[in-house]
Amino acid sequence: MAQARILICSSCSGTRDRDAERQAVSEALSRAGLEDSIELAEHACFNGCQDPVALALQGGGMASYVFSGVDVVADADDVAATCRTYLDSPAGWIEDARPCGRLRLCLRTRIPALQST
Repeated sequence: MAQARILICSSCSGTRDRDAERQAVSEALSRAGLEDSIELAEHACFNGCQDPVALALQGGGMASYVFSGVDVVADADDVAATCRTYLDSPAGWIEDARPCGRLRLCLRTRIPALQST
C-alpha cells in the first residue's frame, strides 16, 4: 500500500503529452525504488493555471505540497527525489529541500498535516 500520492494536474494547458509525463514519473519512481511507496495519479486543477504544470504531494498524517511550473518529463527525477525526501522527513515536513533539485524552486505552498484533537 502506498504511503503517499503524487498528483499531476490533468487540466493544465499547453503542449503536453500526459502519457509521456506519467511514464517519466513512473520510471523515475521505479529507479528510486519508490514504485510501491508512491501512488501516481491525476487530478483536475490545482489552481496553478498561470504557471503550468501543477503537481501535488500528499500522504495520510503528512504535510501536503503544491508545485507549479513543473516540466513533468524533464523534472521526473526531481519529482522522485522529492518523494524520497518527503517520505524520509518527519510527518512529511521537508526542512532541507536541496535534495529535491529544481522542484524546490517550483514549490507554491506547504500545508502541515491535520492533527486530530
